[in-house]
Amino acid sequence: MAFSRRDWLSLAAQASALGVVGHYTPWASVLAQSSRAVAAGKEKLLVKSLRPPDYEAPVALLDSFITPVEHFYVRSHMPVPPALDASTWALQIEGEITAATSLTLDELRKMPAVTVTAILECAGNGRAFYDPPVAGIQWGKGAVGNARWTGVRLADVLKRAGLKATGKFIHMNGADRPLGTMPDFVRQLPIDKAMDPDTVLAYDMNGQPLHPQHGFPLRALVPGWEGAYSVKWLNHLRVADRESDSFWVATGYRYPTKRVAPGAAVDAKDMAPLTGLVVKSLITRPLEGATLPPGRVEVAGFAWAGEDDIARVDVSTDQGATWQPARLVGERAKYSWRRFEFAFDAKRPESYLILARATDSTGRTQPMTPPWNPSGYLWNAPDAVRVEIKA
Repeated sequence: MAFSRRDWLSLAAQASALGVVGHYTPWASVLAQSSRAVAAGKEKLLVKSLRPPDYEAPVALLDSFITPVEHFYVRSHMPVPPALDASTWALQIEGEITAATSLTLDELRKMPAVTVTAILECAGNGRAFYDPPVAGIQWGKGAVGNARWTGVRLADVLKRAGLKATGKFIHMNGADRPLGTMPDFVRQLPIDKAMDPDTVLAYDMNGQPLHPQHGFPLRALVPGWEGAYSVKWLNHLRVADRESDSFWVATGYRYPTKRVAPGAAVDAKDMAPLTGLVVKSLITRPLEGATLPPGRVEVAGFAWAGEDDIARVDVSTDQGATWQPARLVGERAKYSWRRFEFAFDAKRPESYLILARATDSTGRTQPMTPPWNPSGYLWNAPDAVRVEIKA
């Protein structure tokens, strides 16, 4: 079994997560652990890491507007916390409020509920396609999903706690705990995004209580922004008058403010925090490597653009030489992906490279070569699927 540099990067990331990297790294152990079954209910997903759990959805499982929970990817920076008891769990709120507040899950469920249909996508989705390769979980196409999230508006919770005018940032922390010397996973929201009526503290996903892998009993849902803002197992909010000094705010999840050469190092002063998602597409039919008979080929998939709408999707069947508009169909919801469909006649037995390129309501179009960055974030080249037409 031969391994590419990308394979070794992925194994190295898993080894680090498993705590086995040292002077001597037992790669056989990493391989063995990487091949084990995933958590209950996630058996159809691809294992990227076991501890903490990182599971990717095969593209074949992403062909519906609402992604079933069992097909929804899992991204964890730390191990899933031991089973949390919803009857004793509470959300603690402190800082720039009139008085420290503690809310039980029952109290949150008695507050006005809201449901937001939204994409969640890991910022590193597509990292495996960057060249030169970058370190980290080598996500392919499946660290994304669309779900209906039900909970209480974060704004309502903050108002109930007596938000002060001095509160400028919301620092969010969960019940998960670091491995070794890893810094605690703390994220922050600027007050404007925190008070947006679509920013939710979710307790249900697709009409059911959150799965443990997705943050039971409560998680943040920050629609339109990269997935790491949607903190899981949420149990602590601090309203602050200044930015968090957490590693994950001050150092992690940052992106160059200017274009850099592939492979180049980037000075910290030339980096800024990631926020929204980029415009992107995913072909879900036909699948990569499919063999089809001559005739009509049906192409379908989804496109999304964070906080913006999808304006159009174009498809090419001739290596990008020409593009034809696809039809936008099906359900439409802010923060969600949009279904596209296209058909063409493949009369001759030959190989076809099918490309999909989305454009959003602000005019952003997927670039043929996304800007390189040292963390492998926001890959959004046109999606590509190669199929063989055989008589």
